Amino acid sequence: MDVNGTVAEGFEPVREAFAANFAAPGDRGAAVTVYRDGHRVVDLWGGTRDVDGTEPWQPGTAQIVRSATKGVAAAVLLLLAQRGQLDLDAPVGAHWPEYKARGKEHTRVRHLLAHRAGVPVLDRPLTPAEAADPDRAAAAVAAQTPVWEPGTEHGYHAQTYSWLTGELVRRVTGRTIGRWIAEEMAGPLGLDLWVGLPEAEAGRVGRVAQTEAPSTPGGLRTRPKRAVSDAYADPDSLTRRAFAAITPMPDENDPAYRAAVLPASNGIATADGLARFYAALIGEVDGVRLFTPETLAAARSEQSAGPDRVLVVNTRFGLGYMLHGGASPLLSPGSFGHPGRGGALGFADPESGIAFGYVTNGFRKSVTADARAQALIRALRTSVAG
Repeated sequence: MDVNGTVAEGFEPVREAFAANFAAPGDRGAAVTVYRDGHRVVDLWGGTRDVDGTEPWQPGTAQIVRSATKGVAAAVLLLLAQRGQLDLDAPVGAHWPEYKARGKEHTRVRHLLAHRAGVPVLDRPLTPAEAADPDRAAAAVAAQTPVWEPGTEHGYHAQTYSWLTGELVRRVTGRTIGRWIAEEMAGPLGLDLWVGLPEAEAGRVGRVAQTEAPSTPGGLRTRPKRAVSDAYADPDSLTRRAFAAITPMPDENDPAYRAAVLPASNGIATADGLARFYAALIGEVDGVRLFTPETLAAARSEQSAGPDRVLVVNTRFGLGYMLHGGASPLLSPGSFGHPGRGGALGFADPESGIAFGYVTNGFRKSVTADARAQALIRALRTSVAG
């Protein structure tokens, strides 16, 4: 596989790991970008833009990044708090009165970010069309009875995170979260990153599909623990119901789905867009910095840790971000970010000044720790240590 792009001196192990990801058989099309101290040090791409096509991946090729979008959505709420427009300890119902229903009146804004709100499921799942309707989706999640008392436990809000964060931003700012991202983050930073894909950018986005992980020695194929497998197989489990809050599963290649504003699941980005976003959270990028040191400290302060009611593994969350741990190994203990189910990953490591973005068109069965991204992280760790 021909790998295109550049790496700065000392980051050659990342190129080697990226090339190896296409073997045996591996990635169909992917890109990885790394920033250090606000400067791009890795920018690589290879394969085809469509998972089932032949047209080569180009430098500006973008892909859907699934739940890696959650880290971008979290930044919106944290920036609103940084600007004094939102209090993380205030009740959600202070801005969204309808949300007080069915025992949710004490839910705090930080509970939404830390997956402690207790509403990872909907008793009646939404169709893709309903999920894309902000009024209908917000009403559904506001009317939902929590599975646990908000704030007392945590469980991954795989789909409902879209409507929890999106509606709160709409109530506070009068703008959709997608528009806020475009105007307040993507525009100033020049990010190739969208939540709600504009029609003018549709031609840059490749087709995605589920692909099988390699089964050959060295292919890093992993098998989930029995409890995890059972949870995904049981239609009545919180795990299955959380991921099925939109039913049937949307066609991720459908232009209508890509144009919807679903900040839990349908962000579209280049690898550079993800990495540049995280670089601006921890430092200055071309004169723009998003988080103050205080907001950065809050973002990666542990809010949830231990058994996850939905993912059935131990997880760690800050305010909207997964933290380094067994379920989602990142560069170092201080790293924070968010994976996309089956592939994509964006994160930052303030101590080393590293920001990372990986996107792919071939999704695997992994949820929080895709083997291809992990191979790149190990290589990056070697480069940083060197």
